[in-house]
Amino acid sequence: MKKTILLMLVTLTVVTVSKAQNAFNRNDKLLNIGLGLNSYYDGGTPVGASFEVGVAQDLSAGASFDYLSRNYVGGGYSSRFSALYLGGRLSYHFNRLLQLNTNNVDFYGGAALGYRSFSWSDTYTGQDLGHNYNSGLYLGLYAGGKYYFSRKMSAFIELGSGGSTNARIGLGFKL
Repeated sequence: MKKTILLMLVTLTVVTVSKAQNAFNRNDKLLNIGLGLNSYYDGGTPVGASFEVGVAQDLSAGASFDYLSRNYVGGGYSSRFSALYLGGRLSYHFNRLLQLNTNNVDFYGGAALGYRSFSWSDTYTGQDLGHNYNSGLYLGLYAGGKYYFSRKMSAFIELGSGGSTNARIGLGFKL
């Protein structure tokens, strides 16, 4: 009987410690808010956010938003460009696969699918192309990492094509 109780306590301790060592867990609610370090387009600073929920042990799903706007005025010429990306995303969290037993680091990668809307106009050509300038579906792939300063707050970096930038940094929160 003592051996059984001791075995149960050791098993419970191992399960509890290994569970506490994961930076990502099922049912986590993750919010990322960040800035693009560059733009696929001519100027502007992309801003974006994503929200995901852990749907399985190493898998999260959610939505993303990305916006970029640029205005230019000079020499009797003006132009305005904006891009809006709205989509869904699916992320796989690699810590368990890589056998990283830490609650401070989360490595992930995934895919995004959504709709992008562009608006462009300029006074040089007199054209206003409205919201149909190469608007349509987009597919993006990304890889990222987070470093948790506390149980609920992290800094993150993402590389890939999840919107109007291929490199994003920002803050992440567990809600």
